Amino acid sequence: MNNRVRVLRTERGWTQAELAEQLDVSRQTVNALETGKYDPSLPLAFRIARLFGQHIEAIFDDGEGR
Repeated sequence: MNNRVRVLRTERGWTQAELAEQLDVSRQTVNALETGKYDPSLPLAFRIARLFGQHIEAIFDDGEGR
């Protein structure tokens, strides 16, 4: 799944560790999200969307374009 987590994080000047702390996950989880090696659970996707003030669909794209 494609996502904009890295772009949104860097726009705010946050490190992976800072984002991880705000989301209550490990820095490794943030890294895996940003590199596309991990798709978040629905609750985590909602936390990410709320933190960045965006809809889930604006951050995550399943590539199906529907």
